Amino acid sequence: MALFAPRLGVLGVFMLAACVIAPAASANSSTAFLKPQKAIHAPAGFAGLCNRYSWACKASARSGVSAQQKLSLANQINRSVNRQVREVEDRTQYGVEEHWALPTRRGGDCEDLVLLKKKLLVERGVPSQSLLIATVLDRKLNSHAVLVMRTGQGDLVLDNLTNKIKPWNKTGYTFLKLQNPNALTRWDAVLAGGVIQDRPTASR
Repeated sequence: MALFAPRLGVLGVFMLAACVIAPAASANSSTAFLKPQKAIHAPAGFAGLCNRYSWACKASARSGVSAQQKLSLANQINRSVNRQVREVEDRTQYGVEEHWALPTRRGGDCEDLVLLKKKLLVERGVPSQSLLIATVLDRKLNSHAVLVMRTGQGDLVLDNLTNKIKPWNKTGYTFLKLQNPNALTRWDAVLAGGVIQDRPTASR
């Protein structure tokens, strides 16, 4: 699916990384949390989303959901949505290359499943600001979207390509952009993991 335009090849990713990542940020992929590098334009499909779905962009009140309950809910919802929603590309469903929306009766693509998972988790008391939409390149360097759940121990990934929830740095994905948890209408470049690997510092 087309997640943002233009698509970035490996060379494009490295060129983008060179423009926005400071040398001091080289340890990103070894940390438990995705670290913002620089404010960046939101993906094209994000336009108008906050007006349609306020819960996707508005911080919600803290709840009494424990860390254990949060993870249990995430596992249940990730599996349920993956099982029940048929994958349908935007071009087939809407006649356009990119349209972010909740799945219809026909189904939805990866961004649509991300939105549904976020909605269901917010309805069950998980704060919206701890559920961040991320754009990535998958292991085959295809454009993809996942939901990042921020926990006290690190960032975990809910993915329609697997029922297993993993730490972001165990997915093998190249993380490109992430919703800003402090202002969900904004996005940050993260550029970590996958083809952007830390290089060991040469001994002097």
